Amino acid sequence: MPVHLNDHHRDTLQQILRHPTSGNIEWRRVRSLLEAVADTTREHNGKYEVTLAGQTDYLTPPHGKDIDEQTVVDLRRMLQRAGYTLDSR
Repeated sequence: MPVHLNDHHRDTLQQILRHPTSGNIEWRRVRSLLEAVADTTREHNGKYEVTLAGQTDYLTPPHGKDIDEQTVVDLRRMLQRAGYTLDSR
């Protein structure tokens, strides 16, 4: 069951789960959300290891401040698999 999320985390979650995909989701907000709901570790190669709902995924931080569309798709899959929806509180 999803943990209680603050307003910033809920906003970021909604941006990730909303269709069509938003083009301006900031990496720092994504990282903050992931740190609130998952075990995250920055690897020596710069990638982030994210363990959520018993499954581990690896994310590559963007070169700019916003994540790309493939990262949104990956995050959406990861969060939905863990039970997060647009109405998660």
